[in-house]
Amino acid sequence: MAQRTALIDALKRELKQQGKTYKDVAQILNLSEASVKRLFAEHNLSLERLDLLCDWLDLEYADLVTLMARSQRRTSRLTLQQEQELAADRKLLLLAHFLINGLSFSEIIGQYAIEEHEGIRLLAKLDKLKVIELLPNNRVKLRIDRQFEWIPNGPIARFYEQHIQTDFLKSSFSGEDEIRLFLSGLLTRGSHTELLNHIRQLNHKFADLSQTDQSAMQSERHGTSLIVAMRPWEPEVFRPLRRPVKQTSGN
Repeated sequence: MAQRTALIDALKRELKQQGKTYKDVAQILNLSEASVKRLFAEHNLSLERLDLLCDWLDLEYADLVTLMARSQRRTSRLTLQQEQELAADRKLLLLAHFLINGLSFSEIIGQYAIEEHEGIRLLAKLDKLKVIELLPNNRVKLRIDRQFEWIPNGPIARFYEQHIQTDFLKSSFSGEDEIRLFLSGLLTRGSHTELLNHIRQLNHKFADLSQTDQSAMQSERHGTSLIVAMRPWEPEVFRPLRRPVKQTSGN
């Protein structure tokens, strides 16, 4: 199952690389676009359909296996020095952020004030930092894993906390497509662990959907942020009201 999932992920990357959409795939497989999206999201393509798509993409099955193996050697976390270099250059970080989220170089410089020659220099630096592999015609291939994570409390995490997270939370979250939950209660250790596992599954689901939607038209996608936080915690404002813990005397 894990190998089939990796193969299908490699196929999705190749589809994007060749500029193919799920609508194109639907025509080849004689299915609806919604059915194709579901098959890819569930990693449920049969070998027959895999072979058909490989032929269409002029790709040998062995080539797909090679692409899969190459992707499995991706970086799951940058070094402290790499993160410091990203955090020190706002445009470099912006470019990395949107490339990781599936925008092309041309789409990014079309929306943000980065001149092409400057953007190419930044791409070269991201290549040197091993965030991307720079290909001909300013195309890129990500060199980081799908479940890539920034260093906890590292330079990027602190930047996001100080600038991105604060801006994100400046909302009433009252729109139809918005939600904010703050829940508090007393849980056993077992229930706490169960909820943590659900949150980790949500993280994987978000990553899967983001990867799937990279083949959609840019006009159909919009920036989406999700924050879920959970920890054993007591509001600091209540702590001074706690009674001192009674010391039990030994015999």
